[in-house]
Amino acid sequence: MIRRGILAGLAAGLLIAAAGYVTEVQAASRVARFAPAARTGAAAAPSSEPTSAAPATIPSPAPAPTPVPRSGDSLQAVVDALAGSSGARVAVALVELGGARPLSWSYDGERRFTAASTYKLPLLMEEAQRLASGSVRPTDQLCYTDVEWEDGWYGDYADGACFSRQELARRAAQQSDNTAAHILVDAFGGGPALNAYARAHGATGSQFYDPNTTTAGDLARLWVDEARGGAGGPAAQQWLYPLLTHTSFEAGIPAGAGPGATVVHKVGMLDGEVNDAALVLGGPQGDYVLVVLTDGPGGDAGWRLVASVSSAVWQFESARPPV
Repeated sequence: MIRRGILAGLAAGLLIAAAGYVTEVQAASRVARFAPAARTGAAAAPSSEPTSAAPATIPSPAPAPTPVPRSGDSLQAVVDALAGSSGARVAVALVELGGARPLSWSYDGERRFTAASTYKLPLLMEEAQRLASGSVRPTDQLCYTDVEWEDGWYGDYADGACFSRQELARRAAQQSDNTAAHILVDAFGGGPALNAYARAHGATGSQFYDPNTTTAGDLARLWVDEARGGAGGPAAQQWLYPLLTHTSFEAGIPAGAGPGATVVHKVGMLDGEVNDAALVLGGPQGDYVLVVLTDGPGGDAGWRLVASVSSAVWQFESARPPV
């Protein structure tokens, strides 16, 4: 009996010990669930549970502002008023070669006018291009014949008289001498050759020399092609520009341009027509081409009209935004 009691007591003690151990394990588990992870020097494993933080948002770039198209409406109004008050037919072509958002604008730019001496612009461009290429020389001697005479600035032409190519070009450019220009035209193959050259450089609607008609747009396209290097480039320009600057006829576009500008241009006058085709270097916002053709009062009044249009264009360029 005593032995049975001892065994029963041992069994009861073991059960009590086992129950205490289980209770301690459960308590430790509950503590571990809420206690912070121990710092052992290694990074804690990331949780696989989703987080509540929202993903970062990258802002979209602001759209670039759309440039406002430039307009020649204000210039149109001024030219309208000048043409109306003068009673003349007027055509204008403006092409901006520099600055921001360059504009090409015209006022009756494709209307046909008598070219007068503006046909000498493609003639002198061709001369410059050939000189730049080396196919002709400034010292070449060209001789006069009676069929080439036309009333003009000089009266020293006689059968057999010869002149250097440079001298004839200077006379045709600076004083717009007609006979000198005729000698140069004949040396280049006559009117058909001159017109073929002009068409190749943008004057597709003109008939220079005979019957000698043109448009403001055609003369502007000739100047634009030349200024951009299409007629011999810098070598040709170095010869041509001085010849067409500070000429004997500065009362038109040069008179309306502002201080600091250099106006390279060719004029034409016949009866009531006064024409001027220019490359204006050093404008307020860059170089530009300006052509003004008029058929109306002629003479001094015609020059004043051309100068007034030139002044209006200069003011328009001065108001042009730099960017």
